[in-house]
Amino acid sequence: MNDASKEIKQGERFAFGENWSRFLSVLNEERIKQAEDSLKDMLELNDLSGKTFLDIGNGSGLFSLAARRLGATVHSFDFDTHSVSCALELKRRFFPGDPDWVIEQGSVLDSAYLAKLGKWDIVYSWGVLHHTGDLWKAMENVVAMVNDKGLLFIAIYNDEGYKSSRWARIKYHYNKRPWIRPILLTYGFLHFWGRTCLNEFLAMRPMASWRAYIKSRGMSPWHDLVDWMGGWPYEVATPDVVFNFCRGHGFTLQRLITRQGIGNNEFVFRKV
Repeated sequence: MNDASKEIKQGERFAFGENWSRFLSVLNEERIKQAEDSLKDMLELNDLSGKTFLDIGNGSGLFSLAARRLGATVHSFDFDTHSVSCALELKRRFFPGDPDWVIEQGSVLDSAYLAKLGKWDIVYSWGVLHHTGDLWKAMENVVAMVNDKGLLFIAIYNDEGYKSSRWARIKYHYNKRPWIRPILLTYGFLHFWGRTCLNEFLAMRPMASWRAYIKSRGMSPWHDLVDWMGGWPYEVATPDVVFNFCRGHGFTLQRLITRQGIGNNEFVFRKV
C-alpha cells in the first residue's frame, strides 16, 4: 500500500483518483474538446506544438490528453495511483505507445523527484496544490519548474475566511466518517444546485444548468460536487497572496479569473 492509499484509508485524504475513475465513464469527445478550448483560451495559444507540458496532479488525465492533442510533449504525474491509472487509460484509448506522453506516480512535495523532471514550457496544476497538505511548499516547488518565459497555469481555492473554515470542517468529517457522506452530499447538492434546479423546474427547463455544465472545462457536475465535498487536505488563499508570491519568484501575471465565493481562482503567470 503506497502513502496515498494509507492516508485515504485513515481518512486523512480524499480518494480523488477513485472519483476520477468514475468520471471516465462519462468522458466523450465533447468534453475533451471543451478541455482543449479551456486550455487554448487561458494560455492564449491555439497550438502547443513544440511545447513541453507538465501536468502536476493529473487527476482524470483529461487535461494531459487535451495538451497532447494540441501538440505538446506531456509529462503527467499524481500522488494518487488511481489518478495515475486514469491517465494511463486515456493514453491507452487515444495515444497508445506514444513516447511523447509519460505518466508516473509522484508527489509535488517530493523535491528529489521534481529535480529529475527539470524545467517545462508550461506547468499546469489546476485545483491540486491546495490538496497537498502543504500549499506553500508545493508552490515553492512548482515555480522552480517553469522555463524562462514559460507559463504557469494554476488554480487555487479562494479564501473566504470563516466560510472556508466551515467547509474545512465538512471535508474533514466527510473523510473521517464514511457513514455521513450521503448526508453531506445531499447537503452539498441542495446548497449549490437546489435553488437553480427548482427555478428551472418551474420554468419548464428542468436541470438545464446541470446539463450545460459540460461547457465548464468539460467536467461533470456530479463528479465535481463529490470532489468538492470530499476534497481533503484543504487550504485556501486570496488572489493577492498568490499574486505576490509568484511576483516575488520572478513571474508576471498574464491571465486571471477570480471567483466570488467558493471555487478556484485561476492564474496564468509568465516567467520573466
